Amino acid sequence: MASLDGKVALITGAASGLGKAIAELYAKNGAAVAIADINQQAADAAAAEINAAGGKAIGVAMDVTDEAAVDAGTDKVVAEFGHLDILISNAGIQIINPIDQFSYADWKKMLAIHLDGGFLTTRAALKHMYKGDRGGIVIYMGSVHSHEASKLKSAYVAAKHGLLGLARTLAKEGAAHNVRSHVICPGFVRTPLVEKQIPEQAKELKITEDEVIKNVMLKDTVDGVFTTVDDIAQTALYLAMFPSAALTGQSIVVSHGWYMQ
Repeated sequence: MASLDGKVALITGAASGLGKAIAELYAKNGAAVAIADINQQAADAAAAEINAAGGKAIGVAMDVTDEAAVDAGTDKVVAEFGHLDILISNAGIQIINPIDQFSYADWKKMLAIHLDGGFLTTRAALKHMYKGDRGGIVIYMGSVHSHEASKLKSAYVAAKHGLLGLARTLAKEGAAHNVRSHVICPGFVRTPLVEKQIPEQAKELKITEDEVIKNVMLKDTVDGVFTTVDDIAQTALYLAMFPSAALTGQSIVVSHGWYMQ
């Protein structure tokens, strides 16, 4: 498959974690990358690291729940690099609580970031990808929770399930404009987001942190091993470099066998 030379990628939530790993790998493979994050300083710092390593990157301030900010940030990327070929909708947070104790404000916040953010960034990207049927690839960061449920995560599970529907609809609508879409569904990756969940779940479930890791997070994997950020970045690279629409509208599960399709 071809490299990403000449391609432009916009990656949300890319100042740290999975988004940053994808941005770094894309840059190493020739793409110009836009590090979009709600934290402008962190986005600029991540972009500076890529530039110092010989890549090409810019930082973009973007609150994915803010329609105007998403549209302006996406237009800024195109103004800087000339076009947009790849969108990685990755920004996310986690809030856990039983359904009967889940505040409506937290529910709305979770869906706004994960699901509304996926829609807003997609719509902004399509304005450029549809032009002249140039095409492009949209990759959503789902989760095994796009297919499975876990206690305490009603809003997260609902939002991640929703991304499957958005991606599949885009695959059908976007085909006429040479746009493809996918959802990457990681298992537990030991990012700051997951690290934060370990003590929270230990407290809520009244078990130790080691028990959360062994008996909750990794219980159903085949080898008791966390998925890595590089596992996810390599999957995102593969999908971005795949040469045809033979692969579109798919959810790719990367979970050490936790969930098998």
